[in-house]
Amino acid sequence: MRALRFHAARDLRLEQISPPDRNPGPDQVLIRNRFVGICGTDLHEYAYGPIFIPKEPHPYTGAHGPQILGHEFGGVVEAIGDGVSTVAVGDRVSVQPLIMPRAGDYFADRGLYHLSTDLALAGLSWQWGGMADYATLNEYNVQKIPDAMSDEEAALVEPTAVAVYACDRGGVTAGSSVLVTGAGPIGMLTLLAARAAGAAQLFISDINDARLAFAKAILPDLTTINPQRDNPGDTVRAMSEGNVGCDVAIECVGNEHALKACVDAVRKQGVVVQTGLHPHENPLDWFQVTFKDIDLRGSWAYPTHYWPRVIRLIASGLLPASKVVTNTITLDQAVHQGFDALLDPTGKQLKILIDLSK
Repeated sequence: MRALRFHAARDLRLEQISPPDRNPGPDQVLIRNRFVGICGTDLHEYAYGPIFIPKEPHPYTGAHGPQILGHEFGGVVEAIGDGVSTVAVGDRVSVQPLIMPRAGDYFADRGLYHLSTDLALAGLSWQWGGMADYATLNEYNVQKIPDAMSDEEAALVEPTAVAVYACDRGGVTAGSSVLVTGAGPIGMLTLLAARAAGAAQLFISDINDARLAFAKAILPDLTTINPQRDNPGDTVRAMSEGNVGCDVAIECVGNEHALKACVDAVRKQGVVVQTGLHPHENPLDWFQVTFKDIDLRGSWAYPTHYWPRVIRLIASGLLPASKVVTNTITLDQAVHQGFDALLDPTGKQLKILIDLSK
């Protein structure tokens, strides 16, 4: 089968490899992949990796390079192993890619699977990934999708789950005012998740005017801010009730200036959520954190039980995730028209899906 594999930074190769066994093991599922998204994490691996891709065999899965990329994907069930009861051959599914011990781990025993110290991900530290024709997964990694959800949307459940969890961590609720810093795919999905949660006033900041315009086209009542021209905190305070700032600020880019803008823009006793992955330590004005009595919270991935909820949000139309997709390409176009296009500093592309049927 075809597989796009990571060998080293700037070295992705579309190769022919042996497919998974047509007879999956107990509690495992073989799927024919349909659509897969290129994530910011994939881009970081391509540009600077290996980062999450293990240099030595992963302690839980044993996986190591060359790694098939792709953890935002869905497909059709081709075969099931003994004991599988939640999906059947022919079912269309979305993949929840987190792989970890299901018991005997401090966090797994408490249902906090995403916090397991042995955490692995399909497409990063598991033998199979979404950027290939087939993948074998555990039964708990696949969730049947309804007829109302498209195959393309099945591949958007994973990044949308990140956004929904970020809003949950921030306590976004009906009537909230929310600032999102970073107008990339996760930032855009976080805006849509905040609106689905009932947020009434939305702000987004980014230095890329093309992405701000794209965001405005999706949510016309959105206030866009380019911090190279306007101070996000000043803009948010000027438009907030009592000029105090927003209720929640969510950092979605992994940039120290963006996080500082969140701390500045949020009101006293507001909540700042850190979602983007920072590449290095970030000094903050801790006096302001204390003086403003704010909560500063991390948001790592998502609880694995979010999949049915996020699927309902997308399939119902309450969270139109497909609006962030700017291009669909084929697997043989993935490097130049996918990875390289998304690393283009002009930011003409936002979210690119790979159609594996072609």
